[in-house]
Amino acid sequence: MTSTGLPVTTPSRIVSVKPIVLPAPDRGDDLHVRVSAPVAGERLPIIVFAHGFGSDLDGYAPLVDYWSARGFVVIQATHPDSKRLATPLDDPHKPDVWRRRVQDMKRILEELDTVEAAVPGLAGRMDRSRIVAAGHSFGGQTAGILVGLRVTDPRTGTAEDLSDGRVMASVQLATAGKGGDELTPFAHENLPWLRDQDFSHITVPQLVVAGDEDEVGLSTRGPAWTADPYLLSGSTDKSLLTVHGGQHFLGGISGYEVAETTDENPDRVALVQQVTFAYLRHVTGIDSTGWEKTSSALTGEAAHRLGRLESQ
Repeated sequence: MTSTGLPVTTPSRIVSVKPIVLPAPDRGDDLHVRVSAPVAGERLPIIVFAHGFGSDLDGYAPLVDYWSARGFVVIQATHPDSKRLATPLDDPHKPDVWRRRVQDMKRILEELDTVEAAVPGLAGRMDRSRIVAAGHSFGGQTAGILVGLRVTDPRTGTAEDLSDGRVMASVQLATAGKGGDELTPFAHENLPWLRDQDFSHITVPQLVVAGDEDEVGLSTRGPAWTADPYLLSGSTDKSLLTVHGGQHFLGGISGYEVAETTDENPDRVALVQQVTFAYLRHVTGIDSTGWEKTSSALTGEAAHRLGRLESQ
């Protein structure tokens, strides 16, 4: 047990390789990815992770290191909105950035042979039948689209099904809720892909993580907005972790000692690490013991100081 009071698993050594370059002639720039994986183990499940707006493949080490050191292959991309790419403000592709992110993730899934071959010792050890999409903030929407979230394209006014049947579940962290009149004027003007989101087509297992003090400033509803991906989902197998005192970076999940974290708290980070890991082992069929213990600790009669878990 740790300061969270939740069960933990001993980490193992990992290997992390970057950049792995996936040719993308239709993208404008080749797709750069990072892969982190344990040095031992077989039939390793895969997590494709989408970063938040402006981040890159080097972000989210507190989560990536934790998951990969405990049996998962984690693949991260640098998406077109990354500050690292210095995309001009008048870039004509900007309204399509939400769609281009999804295309990045699908390209990764198409190029798993290339990804595997680029990591020493990984050949033959990935289990391609067990793939989970995960993401934070804007990346949570990206992960959601891969499992059925439908976004009305601000250019065409249509909402396509861009889901990918290879993805068996999702983990969405501090991500956007429904659009409509509840969006702030800033969000409505600058983030048109949030104007109309339909969560009802999500039917696979889903874990949503929300901070109860996440005043991200994109909805007039405040922190409650980030619970929408759970409340409005069509999945019959879904869970919501509410992090007490958690703001948008949930204690600091986006990196070690990053300046953007406004609620730096190692215990909150540990909570997110341990709950997501227990869920990942459960949903990929490795072992449900940790998830059962975690669920009991966070849904019992005695309130947990760090968070609460509810499931349907």
